[in-house]
Amino acid sequence: MSLAASDHAQCILGGAVAIIAGIAAAGAVLGAFSSPIDACDLQLPMVVEPGTSGAPPADAIILFDGSSLDGFEHTDGRVVEWTLHDSVMTVKPGSGSIISRNRFNAAQIHVEFATPVPAEGEGQERGNSGVYLQGRYEVQVLNSYENRTYADGQCGAVYGQYPPLVNVCQPPGEWQTFDIIFHPPVFDSEGNKTSNGTVTVLQNGVLIQDHVELLGSTTASMLEEGPGAGPLYLQDHGSPVRYRNIWLRPL
Repeated sequence: MSLAASDHAQCILGGAVAIIAGIAAAGAVLGAFSSPIDACDLQLPMVVEPGTSGAPPADAIILFDGSSLDGFEHTDGRVVEWTLHDSVMTVKPGSGSIISRNRFNAAQIHVEFATPVPAEGEGQERGNSGVYLQGRYEVQVLNSYENRTYADGQCGAVYGQYPPLVNVCQPPGEWQTFDIIFHPPVFDSEGNKTSNGTVTVLQNGVLIQDHVELLGSTTASMLEEGPGAGPLYLQDHGSPVRYRNIWLRPL
């Protein structure tokens, strides 16, 4: 070991001793520590390959990868009637909404979508769909690119509760992303809610919902708010909205 390396090691060791001594001193004052802290007792995080070029993380549950529609069904149990072409799933207007066969509680959720071209209709009639967490809480899908509508009905809104912080919508036909962190409400053993659920949403990489509290199930939800896992619900609202690359990670 060179002199410089030796000095560096002694510096690190000295810093560590100082930190431990400081913690021990604080523990003595506060009565918070009964024995010295051993960093080896801390559990190391699991290693997860994050995925590259749009691929999901290695520990993700794949709901739709473009190969089949088997991860979903209609809300009445029918085989999905939406169209599948070029690894893209497209709403078949009038066929009904669909739900994932997988049920989840707290989760990180990734969804990619594109509103129709050419754009038709105005306001809520332009490229409308929705991503419902547990079939209860809607993150609105809408063509909000140069399309005026009410604030808590814009794309990225928690419908009827929270408008998005900013409008980052791309033109119709462009692929967009939702990355969602969802924590459901907590219920006691008698089914009484003790705390609200929360949701954080990034659209196209930009924060649009910042850990907002869910105030109950949203309009047109499949399930009322309550305990228990639920599916990812994709809404048929009469527009041929396209979806691809849908996955989640339980938290």
